[in-house]
Amino acid sequence: MKSPLRQLVLVLGDQLNADSSAFDGFDAGQDAIWMAEVAEESEHVWTGKPRIAVFLAGMRHFRDARLKEGKPVHYTPLDDPLNTGTLSAELVRAVKTLRPSRLVVCEPGEWRVWQALEATATALGLPLEVRVDRHFYASIADFKEHALGRKQLRLEFFYRELRRKNAVLLDTKGEPEGGQWNFDHDNRGTFAKGGPKDLRPPVTFKPDATTREVLALVETRFASHPGKLDAFDWPVTPAEARRALDDFIAHRLAEFGRYQDAMWTKEPWLYHSRLSVALNLKLIDPRDVVTAAERAYREGGGSVPLASAEGFIRQILGWREYVRGIYWHFMPDYAVKNALGAGQPLPGFYWTGDTEMACLRDAIGQTLDHGYAHHIQRLMVTGLYSLLLGVDPQKTHQWYLAVYVDAVEWVELPNTLGMSQYADGGIMASKPYAATGKYIQRMSNYCKGCRFDPAKSTGEDACPFTTLYWDFLLRHEKVLAANQRMALQVKNLARLNPASRAEIVAKAALIRVHGGKPPSSGGQTTLFP
Repeated sequence: MKSPLRQLVLVLGDQLNADSSAFDGFDAGQDAIWMAEVAEESEHVWTGKPRIAVFLAGMRHFRDARLKEGKPVHYTPLDDPLNTGTLSAELVRAVKTLRPSRLVVCEPGEWRVWQALEATATALGLPLEVRVDRHFYASIADFKEHALGRKQLRLEFFYRELRRKNAVLLDTKGEPEGGQWNFDHDNRGTFAKGGPKDLRPPVTFKPDATTREVLALVETRFASHPGKLDAFDWPVTPAEARRALDDFIAHRLAEFGRYQDAMWTKEPWLYHSRLSVALNLKLIDPRDVVTAAERAYREGGGSVPLASAEGFIRQILGWREYVRGIYWHFMPDYAVKNALGAGQPLPGFYWTGDTEMACLRDAIGQTLDHGYAHHIQRLMVTGLYSLLLGVDPQKTHQWYLAVYVDAVEWVELPNTLGMSQYADGGIMASKPYAATGKYIQRMSNYCKGCRFDPAKSTGEDACPFTTLYWDFLLRHEKVLAANQRMALQVKNLARLNPASRAEIVAKAALIRVHGGKPPSSGGQTTLFP
């Protein structure tokens, strides 16, 4: 390899696709790949062990695959004695040694990282070419064009555009298969008393030598960080990601639609795909995922209902693309939005799962064990409690970014601040997703094993969700009354007499004083480190 280099291609931890635009025109005789594991990416939020491990394992496998192809890779492992610990400083160190004429990178998935790379390139006096990320169906520019002149940016309209543009689930006339675009109404099933029947566990991935090295490193280097690695079995290569997709299509897609919102104690996976981390690290192309789901519907002889195929495809082709568009369209201001003026600290039990509330104990427990919870657990259990309690949305965002293996900021931030916490004031969601404990009772068996009664808002056994729901409506009554979709919920406040209102407010205040735990159980107010 000649020196100095023509160009140094920067590969970030969530860009593990060999067909990335960053490699267009790559010449192994003149160019090189640069990758670095840096502590900064695990410490700017107090990142959980499963998330750290999945990124590092994915990066090392990607490095090894490129080396086998004969591509030069300059890779700094976390435990390199010379590792400075930050992305910028490591890039400076590499540039001084390799002396490239220019830097090339595919669009980063986080505003902070993009800004840091641009600032570093400027300081080095090197041109930085940022190439469009072809992994997504829609580019950042595509979404801006969609948003032009629109007062509201709702998922449904963007989703329909992408369906038509990419000819996904359309009939012979170019209209939506089945005569409608969205089958969400058919996808709200709950389990009978006995729970899910004949549930087949998803395919697992035994860590190989490379991944085992990563797990040992993470346990040592990040010993104080939350989470466990005992059950780590995430796909960390493209081949494993493909196996995960095939397993989902064959064994769980058919029931995914009906039960995608359902929850059950000690059942973290149910009928979900477990593909979000592989997609977000770009170990698998979303087009392959969407194509496989549509093919299963069309060629499965009726075994995969349209509602299941459409519901799953909407998450990939619709929601995932829409959320990315929202992120880049509104950043950096989006990150500090707080429309409801929430300022409560995040309860300490979010880091331990130590709470008497069965739903939160289960959802947080599996999050710490696996780095995973499905979308309803995130939206209507951990997210709902934070919303009702009035937690500072930036603290909630930091927790979600820290603990979930699939969390890259472009997808996590809008989902948390916008969809879950309504901190963006309605850019994403047309109303706050506020509910009492009865919603959780309807969608799960959590309440059966809990000492709290979801029907009660006051009293010793009152469900904190229900208490805080009514308190949430009381605190934000004027704002919510102006929201047409919240009108009925706000109207229900009229049923509360002054004494009941005072009792609810007092009970909610006690819950906040005790760090988010019901007063009788004590509580801590440990904040985000």
